[in-house]
Formats: sequence, C-alpha cells, structure tokens
Amino acid sequence: MDIRASVRETGRVPQPGFSRDRLAGVLNAAFTEGLLSEQTLSHRLGLLFGPRLIEPSGVVGDLALRARPRRALVADALAAALAAVRDRVGVVLGGRRAEPAPLVLALDWTGAQDELTVGRDLDCDIGLDDSTVSRRHARLIFRDGAWVIQDLASKNGITVNGAAVGRCQLRPGDRVSLGLQLIDID
Repeated sequence: MDIRASVRETGRVPQPGFSRDRLAGVLNAAFTEGLLSEQTLSHRLGLLFGPRLIEPSGVVGDLALRARPRRALVADALAAALAAVRDRVGVVLGGRRAEPAPLVLALDWTGAQDELTVGRDLDCDIGLDDSTVSRRHARLIFRDGAWVIQDLASKNGITVNGAAVGRCQLRPGDRVSLGLQLIDID
C-alpha cells in the first residue's frame, strides 16, 4: 500500500507563535524608525496579543518600513501591483470572487482550552464575517498536544494547505480555508 499520497507535505513547520512574533517584529521596527508612537505601539501590541483571531493588515497594513534598498521596494511594489491586476482580471473574465487576505488564528498550544467552534454564528468561539462560511462551520479540538479541525457539515467545506478535509490535525504554518475565508494557523 502506497501511503505517500495520503501524507501531507508541510515542509518546515514553524513554531507556534511564529506569525505573531513576525508581526511584533514589524511593529518594533516601525517604532524604532519613528513611524509609531509609544501609545500606538502599545495599542497595536494589544491587538496582536489580545484576541485569538488577528487580521494582520489591521495591525501592520499601513506601515511601510524602509530597511530594504529602494530597488527592492520598487520591485516588491511592482510585483504586488501585477498580482493585483492579474487577480482582478481573473475576477472580471472568469467570474470568480477575489480571494480575501488571510487572517491569523493564534491557537493556545498548551491545552488550556480543549474545544472551539468556528463560524458566522454569534455563539461561535471564533466568529467570521464571510458569507461563504457556514453558521457553525468547524470545530477545533485540542487532543494529545495538537489541534484537530473537524468540518461540521458545512456547505463550502474545509481545505488545509489546499487539500479538502473532513477532519485533520493542524500544525503552525498551515493555511486553512473555510469557504473562501483563508486562515493561517499560528
């Protein structure tokens, strides 16, 4: 029996908290460059380390650091502009919806909580405001030191790193899609 097809390839698995640490590094660099006041830095760190679900663009989206050479910044800006045009043309010509920016889900890997529900319903532990997400879309269960995601018979399903799943163990760095809502696991 060939099990290689059922084993998912994750490459290098980042440590829990990697995404939040990276975002905190951007905030620290922005503070060092004088882009943020101490009060704003404190507020944004509260946004970063307070809630479980983080929208990175709301924390660091307006910051433009100048640590890299100007040519690299121009090349990055050009690449981002071309990607935006390509995506927009795909939406217009293909009739598909634009892909939303991924959120970061900061999970507690110590086992302090053992179950979370995800969906649009106000009673869910993690609320998502996306019409492609079911009211009770998924359940996250902490078991034996790992989080497991389980589809709750949602209309649009769940994918982990691009593969459709019904139940799957999560690792830091995984990209989960609930309907069209992308979530990076931290």
